[in-house]
Amino acid sequence: MIKIENLSAHRLSKKLGDYTLPLLQFVPREHLRGIEKLRIVDSITDARLKNLSSVSRLPGLYHPRQGTQGAWLEIAVEVLLPSHTPFYKRLLPRLSLKDNVAAVLFSLIGQHYYITIKHSVKRTQIETLVRGYTEKYMRLRNERDKKFRARLFKPLQPTLERWARQLQKRATATSRKKT
Repeated sequence: MIKIENLSAHRLSKKLGDYTLPLLQFVPREHLRGIEKLRIVDSITDARLKNLSSVSRLPGLYHPRQGTQGAWLEIAVEVLLPSHTPFYKRLLPRLSLKDNVAAVLFSLIGQHYYITIKHSVKRTQIETLVRGYTEKYMRLRNERDKKFRARLFKPLQPTLERWARQLQKRATATSRKKT
């Protein structure tokens, strides 16, 4: 079982730890093989990432196995629940906290899965595969947790996906025209 360390001083970080446990149980156990801990922190500070300007906005970070230390995951509370903003800007992140935590956690687990367990994956493919992994498990989680809403929108789903593909094609066509 993965050990959950809560090193955050944020007042809602205890709820964040409670949200992650069912999510870790939802993912297949073999995808979590090799992950030792999940650390919940206020913000991610890593010496390897000092050159990047967007480090303070990272919601999560995967730390691969190094030597005798196993792989571990890190989630930043301050990015998911900003506390130094007006109330109306804090409301929406608080309402969507469970889904945001699930998306970050699934993407970190997907990174671990494709980097360490799946050996036939090229480095250039990892980003798209992790995105697909996250979408797959978010869809499965939503169907399980939000049964009424899932049944209500199930007939509309093919139409919405077709519209999304058309919008994506238009966006890529306009970006190609600009370049």
